Amino acid sequence: MTTTVITHIATLVTNDPALGDGSPLGLVRDAALVLDGDRVVWAGPAAQAPAADEAVDAGGRTVLPGFVDSHSHLVFAGDRTAEFNARMSGRPYQAGGIRTTVAATRAATDAELSANVARYMREALRQGTTTFETKSGYGLTVEDEARALRIAAEHTDEVTYLGAHIVSPDYADDPAAYVDLVTGAMLDACAPYARWVDVFCEEGAFDGDQARAILKAGQAKGLQARVHANQLSYGPGVRLAVELDAASADHCTHLTDADVDALASGNTVATLLPGAEFSTRAVWPDARRLLDAGVTVALSTDCNPGSSFTSSMPFCVALAVRDMGMTPDEAVWSATAGGAAALRRTDVGRLSPGARADLTVLDAPSHVHLAYRPGVPLVAEVRRGGVRVV
Repeated sequence: MTTTVITHIATLVTNDPALGDGSPLGLVRDAALVLDGDRVVWAGPAAQAPAADEAVDAGGRTVLPGFVDSHSHLVFAGDRTAEFNARMSGRPYQAGGIRTTVAATRAATDAELSANVARYMREALRQGTTTFETKSGYGLTVEDEARALRIAAEHTDEVTYLGAHIVSPDYADDPAAYVDLVTGAMLDACAPYARWVDVFCEEGAFDGDQARAILKAGQAKGLQARVHANQLSYGPGVRLAVELDAASADHCTHLTDADVDALASGNTVATLLPGAEFSTRAVWPDARRLLDAGVTVALSTDCNPGSSFTSSMPFCVALAVRDMGMTPDEAVWSATAGGAAALRRTDVGRLSPGARADLTVLDAPSHVHLAYRPGVPLVAEVRRGGVRVV
């Protein structure tokens, strides 16, 4: 394979304290990075960089790991502009709006759904995201959930079964029967395409007992758990996630002290989704409270057509700094290494030897510009597996 040295890096974010300044970001100033095929083989001061077959001049820019977006809903059809417009005019967000997308998704062809996934992943890639998770959840029949996951698996390895997004409209009068379907025939059809099982544990969706049954059934099929938890109200979702050793509890907007203590004492990552709060005018999650308690925090877009129609991780970083009490360093770590932790991945979210050569180059001298210059298209280049894709 051809080795490549990227030189003249003003700031290199490695997310390895041992390589840089001792901070969680492992910052190296006036740095270089050596790639061998799809892997990082060296990172450090440019003056100490080993020789390589090819040299690339970063031009005094910043290099950081590609963003890891650990929560999105990209297999959908239809448009909810009218709902968003009404919400911005005063109507509160409720989980039931998902039904609109369910109807449109069921009516769409496989080709239309696949084209949508590809479109939004390309959109995210241009903004520096190199690892994507995405879910089913807009089919809510055995056939539609299975095809959603089959389509998702054509685009990413991080695929999540979310048959338990809401109770299917077809089972509105018999939620228990729908839980039986989600844990039975639907799970059997979907498990071969998925790595994860998820549930929306929330008033208007699934209660704690139902969520526990759904997650445990998925785990019995070899799927790992993640939970939509405590988004709209206080509830059992976060503590259930920790109890079942879920990789992440996502949203974490309404937390008691017991919820925070549970997260701090377990292995479950708190994944915060500021795009949802921005798009619903809801209260912001208190990232500062979680970080000060020692909780591992991730940031993600929650890209979906109803409550957070953004694919931009830089936008979410800026929101987290401005409105959730995070420092720029914490937000960048959470959007890269934090997302990797939420997917229980050790090969992404860092730029140290052995990691995948997934990186983003910012047309800025520092990663702080992601929050300092919100809304500005700073991504100058993206490499995925060492290959320049943007």
